[in-house]
Amino acid sequence: MRTLYFDYNATTPLDPAVRKAMLPFLGEIYGNPSSVHHVGRRARALLDEARDRVANVFRCQPSEVVFTSGGTESNNLAIFGTARRLQSKGRHLITSAVEHHAAIHCFDYLAKREGFSVTVLPVDGEGRVCVASLAQALRPDTILVSVMAANNEIGTLQPVAELGTLCRERGVIFHTDAAQWFGKEPFTDIHHFNADLVSVCAHKFHGPKGAGALFIRSPLKPDPIIFGGGHENERRAGTENLAIIIGLTEALERFILEPVFARTQIQPLTERLLKSVEACPGARVVGSRLVRLANTLSFVVEGADSIGLLAGLDLEGICASSGSACSAGSLKPSHVVTALGLKPRLAHSLVRLSLGRETTEEEVALVGQVLPAVLRRAQLVQKPPNGV
Repeated sequence: MRTLYFDYNATTPLDPAVRKAMLPFLGEIYGNPSSVHHVGRRARALLDEARDRVANVFRCQPSEVVFTSGGTESNNLAIFGTARRLQSKGRHLITSAVEHHAAIHCFDYLAKREGFSVTVLPVDGEGRVCVASLAQALRPDTILVSVMAANNEIGTLQPVAELGTLCRERGVIFHTDAAQWFGKEPFTDIHHFNADLVSVCAHKFHGPKGAGALFIRSPLKPDPIIFGGGHENERRAGTENLAIIIGLTEALERFILEPVFARTQIQPLTERLLKSVEACPGARVVGSRLVRLANTLSFVVEGADSIGLLAGLDLEGICASSGSACSAGSLKPSHVVTALGLKPRLAHSLVRLSLGRETTEEEVALVGQVLPAVLRRAQLVQKPPNGV
């Protein structure tokens, strides 16, 4: 069966050049960077070099880069670490209604288990946070604001630079989950987010899974959430996985400053796909039409559910998603679609198609051809028999 991969927001294939760069660190370069002998010192030197290379891409200090296991850990360290470090100054936190679960669940835990107060900012019908709503929500005891840069489910871009500016003016720490931004949107340096903390995830831009980073603007030092040795300048315990760190570094250098998801190439394909979706009875595109990731198209379908829709697409060889890959198989309605103001029955029917550098016009045409029948079958399955 042919495979049509339209789930690049979930993960991307490992780039061959990135894999090649990683291979020596799965073989002859095996030392523990914390060991004092020459094998360990060689590994330490290459780890330090990788941190310098990432800092060069970010245009920041090497000490401001912490290597993690991915976006989830980066978000957890940013949110838990900052809230706990600064709780003596205040216990009020702010986030948005459309964050990734790797952020939302942190705030839920802090509110339920550690006595923090959390304000959840609403979004408009396109999924955007209003800067004025943040200004109204800020309080004297606010210590942390966390709003993602680009939404993983619907692709909407947030005004993070403006949000970050407001937080800086008020003396509040600002974190942004930029996992979906890197490799897709323009990037000059890490400071254009105006954020104190920025989460990065390698497998979203053709790097390896299990590799991430957290930019931490000096002099902030969040409390660690993993304990053990003094690794990562005592900010993240655990022997550094040099192979995946090299993979992250190589992918950042290759695919960020010139985004690997080239808008000029991908946007026309997404627009063609959008027209195919809009031609299907009962289908409705969600999210912003203008301020969004060029590769992301999300829609809901009246009278169907995500499981049926994704199963129907998969039978045609089409790999799609119902939103966050971390929630695959979940029967819960999309919290992002619900936050847009749509009814739960529609939030149950979200489908996300996300394109990448390997996506072709032929693949988009094939999806457009089978989409009406797939949606129709899913709607018929959900339709109750006459008289019921």
